[in-house]
Amino acid sequence: MAIFFFFVSLEIKREFIQGELSNPKQAMLPIIGAIGGMAVPALFYIIVNYSDRTTLNGWAIPSATDIAFSLGVLSLLGKRVPISLKVFLTALAIIDDLGAIVIIAFFYSGNIEIKYLVLMLLSMTVLITLNKFKIKSFIPFLIVGIFLWDFTHQSGIHATIAGVLLALTIPHTKNKSEDSMLLKLEHGLSPYVAFGIMPLFAFANAGVSLEGLTFATLLNPVPLGIVLGLFFGKQIGVFALSYISVKLKFANKPSGSTWLSLYGVSILTGIGFTMSLFVGNLAFANNLEYMDGVKIGVLTGSLFSTLFGYFLLLFSSKK
Repeated sequence: MAIFFFFVSLEIKREFIQGELSNPKQAMLPIIGAIGGMAVPALFYIIVNYSDRTTLNGWAIPSATDIAFSLGVLSLLGKRVPISLKVFLTALAIIDDLGAIVIIAFFYSGNIEIKYLVLMLLSMTVLITLNKFKIKSFIPFLIVGIFLWDFTHQSGIHATIAGVLLALTIPHTKNKSEDSMLLKLEHGLSPYVAFGIMPLFAFANAGVSLEGLTFATLLNPVPLGIVLGLFFGKQIGVFALSYISVKLKFANKPSGSTWLSLYGVSILTGIGFTMSLFVGNLAFANNLEYMDGVKIGVLTGSLFSTLFGYFLLLFSSKK
């Protein structure tokens, strides 16, 4: 997962330097939408689980949007959906992942070891120096990055954060893409992440026992909080804050879109498969008996979001 976070962070950095997030006006709508899409689902989960301190630890599970699956569903609609909405969903999902990274760093790490934090700082200093001197080979970055990963793991901070820190120091050449280490790494890693890391993680974590599974199982606090958060919390948080920001002229509505189609995309942000399962594993690392509930909740909430979002967008495109 450190490689996955490294890849996602490369995407985030590129978007902020020269992509859709480089223009403040363009970036404002997905940023505001992502904030609502993280806060409101967490609130739904907290309301359901506030009386149990153990299950409450999973409050961040429904806050994450899965980039690949949400965009995959949107791509099934082809030209029925304007490109501006695809850009909006992509940017929102990337910012959402950035928020998940921050949450993991602050809320799902262990006891902090100061000496390893110092070693992390020294590693980052070396990486920044390599960037400053425009070192063109990735090998020095990789060697220091491996040490950074080990120091991060030893420090008590979740080791995946090392992937984020390493990505932030990778040089990017805006004008000459063929010279950009960032673009080369992003393109090189893309098939391995899409067809290797993500499916492997999904197959390893999606298995859930259906023995004795009934509708009442979904009413248990953990799966219920996740389903409500992903399906209702995501769409309410993303759409409500997006609508308000446009009406207050803080941001512009995606060109060629309607409020109904924007609402459909907001529903799709409730597809939280990979990242939600990952956060669930961190939240209940010491209470594995809750993991079947996490998986049931994530799969159900994501399925509802997929079906309702897809058919609403299909309906809105015919009007």
